[in-house]
Amino acid sequence: MTASPAARTFAIGDTDFLLDGEPFRVLAGALHYFRVHPGQWADRIRKARLMGLNTIETYVAWNAHEPVRGEWDATGWNDLGAFLDLVAAEGMHAIVRPGPYICAEWHNGGLPVWLTGMPGIGLRRSEPAYLAEVTAYLQRVYDIVALRQIDRGGPVVLVQIENEYGAYGSDTAYLEHLVQVTRDAGITVPLTTIDQPTDQMLSDGSVDGVHLTGSFGSRAPERLATLRHHQPTGPLMCAEFWDGWFDWWGATHHTTSAADSAAELDALLSAGASVNFYMFHGGTNFGLTNGANHKGRYLPIVTSYDYDAPLDEAGRPTEKFFAFRDVIAKYAPVPDEVPGAGAPAPVFEVALQPVEAEVAASSVRHDVPPTFEELGHLSALVSYETDLPAGGVLRFGEVRDQAWVSVDGVAVGTLSRTRGEDALVVPAGERLRVLVEEQGRVNYDVRLGEAKGLVGGVFLNGAPLIGWSATPIDVAALGEAATTAAVREAGVTGPFALRGGFTLDEPEDLFLDTAGWGKGYAVVNGFVLGRYWSNGPQRTLYVPAAALCAGENTVVMIELDRVAEAVVRFVAGPDLGFLEE
Repeated sequence: MTASPAARTFAIGDTDFLLDGEPFRVLAGALHYFRVHPGQWADRIRKARLMGLNTIETYVAWNAHEPVRGEWDATGWNDLGAFLDLVAAEGMHAIVRPGPYICAEWHNGGLPVWLTGMPGIGLRRSEPAYLAEVTAYLQRVYDIVALRQIDRGGPVVLVQIENEYGAYGSDTAYLEHLVQVTRDAGITVPLTTIDQPTDQMLSDGSVDGVHLTGSFGSRAPERLATLRHHQPTGPLMCAEFWDGWFDWWGATHHTTSAADSAAELDALLSAGASVNFYMFHGGTNFGLTNGANHKGRYLPIVTSYDYDAPLDEAGRPTEKFFAFRDVIAKYAPVPDEVPGAGAPAPVFEVALQPVEAEVAASSVRHDVPPTFEELGHLSALVSYETDLPAGGVLRFGEVRDQAWVSVDGVAVGTLSRTRGEDALVVPAGERLRVLVEEQGRVNYDVRLGEAKGLVGGVFLNGAPLIGWSATPIDVAALGEAATTAAVREAGVTGPFALRGGFTLDEPEDLFLDTAGWGKGYAVVNGFVLGRYWSNGPQRTLYVPAAALCAGENTVVMIELDRVAEAVVRFVAGPDLGFLEE
């Protein structure tokens, strides 16, 4: 942490936030450090200021910092302190929302798999084992945040307790525990909660001594009136102004009108409220970090978290950026400088060659297929195998989430959780293989932490099929190994790995076109860009300049389904709206 300016004060007054005792309107934008390459943090923060914002808001993703219990990481992508220092360097304030649950369309809602997989754990309530783990987590976060509060010369002005808790539970003692842990850790700035503005959610999600805020994207006067009923004094704040929406595989790319969103913003600001744009810049679900929704049907979130936000996935200003900037200028000073639109990305193609698609992994025998959790596996693939006594109807209790079935190395078919598929006919043979992909963990409601893999047993012609081996496949390790692996003939069942190289004079943002590919993952210079899938809507993957280098670069495609053409193309810009007919 660099030397900081003199300490200041930030408080909640009778009608306003008070900065050094004077009324202050929070104009914030959500920017998740864990969704943006660290080399691009400063650029995104600066552009928020140029839109007229004075504050940056971020969640803290517990599972990014501690994917393995006891192995805490706050470096590199997880360097929350460095991110907050960049916010301060830009002359902006910060809001920190550490959860522990964050939703955010993020893997498992931000909760570590080791936590949600603990036997008997009581999530998001006053259950002793859960409270003990949450307390330790928050203390680590606050070790970073406390020193960076505004009254110590830092940027942090608000800290949020939990996240839209009224949509999940009503355990006031749990919220009180979080408040106590927060205060005991030296957090002195005002605390907030956030809930959708319904009487039930605001009532269940509130706790004494903590300021209520709302989350909504329309009908501001009505929503603010409901919020005021539950928060009789102090500033009104829409702490999540939904200016766009997220996408899931197999649907369309969601957009909202810039003019309509700007009109909603104007209504909000004209009422005197503070605001936090969710999102200012969405970023990307790099690697395997996307979440999933399940409100009657399992729907995994796409890799892009563009969100139709004011700053697009590649950090370029959109129509909304300028529409919002014009509205903000009616209520607060806006810098004269505006960010440029940027040039189109280079267009070229790279020939690929098949390479070894294996990494060292141990196979363990089990009577029934173990779940990912039972294997302690944090990546996305497990290969299950067993002897096949006969052909017939193969039925699964449940496939979570996608399965490729083969017999003696010959593909038989696929099963999709999203489509509700749980059975297929297999021919007679000797060896059955089921490759299962975890497509993203549900980030909302009661399905948090649900098991992944083959759940509920496997049956052949009605009889249990037992005697399984299970081999975890680490996608990141596979991508890294394929970067230098020997060339070989392509296999007959996935995953297939193909590699190629390309040269750049200087690093610059690229867009990898996945048209013609089936389903899998793209890796550049050992960095997993994320998932692709032919059923759309997303067709291009964003490649941040900060992940590239001048000179030679390597691209690896890990394909699970089919390889139609051994070439990958880079195109001039993003295509997030593709949907296969």
